[in-house]
Amino acid sequence: MPDLPLTGVRVLDLTRVLAGPTCTALLGDLGADVIKVEGLPDGDNARAWGPFAAGRGQYFASVNRNKRSLALSLRDPAGQAVLARLLAHCDVLVENFRPGTLAKLGLAPERLAADHPRLVVASISGYGPTGPERDTPGLDQIAQGMSGLMSVTGAGEHTPMRVGVPVVDSISGIVAALAVAAALARRERTGVGGHVQTSLLESAIAVLSFQAQRFLGAGEVPPASGNDHPVISPYGTFDTADDPINIAAGTPAQWVSLCTELGAEHLLQRAEYADGAARVVNRDALRHDLERALAGRGVAEWVTLLRAAGIPAGPVYRMDQVFADPQVEALGMVRQTPLPEGGETPLVRGPIWVDGVPAQVTSPPPELGEHSAQVLAELGYGDAEIADLHRRGVVHTPEDAARRRTG
Repeated sequence: MPDLPLTGVRVLDLTRVLAGPTCTALLGDLGADVIKVEGLPDGDNARAWGPFAAGRGQYFASVNRNKRSLALSLRDPAGQAVLARLLAHCDVLVENFRPGTLAKLGLAPERLAADHPRLVVASISGYGPTGPERDTPGLDQIAQGMSGLMSVTGAGEHTPMRVGVPVVDSISGIVAALAVAAALARRERTGVGGHVQTSLLESAIAVLSFQAQRFLGAGEVPPASGNDHPVISPYGTFDTADDPINIAAGTPAQWVSLCTELGAEHLLQRAEYADGAARVVNRDALRHDLERALAGRGVAEWVTLLRAAGIPAGPVYRMDQVFADPQVEALGMVRQTPLPEGGETPLVRGPIWVDGVPAQVTSPPPELGEHSAQVLAELGYGDAEIADLHRRGVVHTPEDAARRRTG
């Protein structure tokens, strides 16, 4: 293992579901000690969401690698006292509560700044810290719709269409992790932490990139263009003799190479395909002509030929095909991670490399309260104190959850 950038940084993770846990998973990938504090009785809402494998929720598993779980009654003054003691040993606090919830726990950012000036606080909200919806809770699909993302997704009668994963949650978590890293870098320079924020709505609008600028700068309301690039052609998904292929001939040289490799040099003489703008206008006719040429071979053969000619091309996979691809296997994206009770679980590793080493999965997503006693001991609680907190229901362990499930 390399000396990871965030080794020695302790993160108090008060997040749940997906946006916040994505942020803290990335921080854990980079070496931070992430302590996930989960409220009782059920912890992170995502624990209850399927599908389940060997009793473990796979939704929860997707974004909670490399963390420890402390199950704590946050409504109990004794639980709040544990949280306060833990906070004094942390460098970062990440939260995506409903607006105002942090203050109810006595952890308003202004108070935290006064009591813990070196602490970095990261907040992820639905709509941002100002405006008429600032106190409204947000969800991924709502942000996809309100940002305009759904309006440029899908095609024809199948638009507006949500993206097939909670992409806004994921992007917001990535943005928050970047903000945390930046705030820690500033703290090295100034000695002061601070409060960094993002929201689902802001993150969604930010990734609209040229589609947003197309409206702002040119006054065009972009339509949904399905699997075609909105302003470049040929750049999209095309049928072959068997399965579809993605081709992106975005430059004049690639256009010439594509026609040559397809044995369709005659298309280079067609006035309606003379330049990029003309090819966009005549996109449907061009698709028909290209697919007639592509019908002679299957996708695997075309991918090999086109890539060899310097033309960006690739298959369009189902999920089972993704993880059988040699490039994905070479990257080691799937890590078989040992479970405390024995056996292993497959997890997707984080996407970051440090000094030539890819992100590791050092521990599986924790059971609810799996590390409660361990974390309390690190905070200086004695065995008798831990037993008392456990007896009073202030902290829980996986055994408590198991007993509750079996009645």
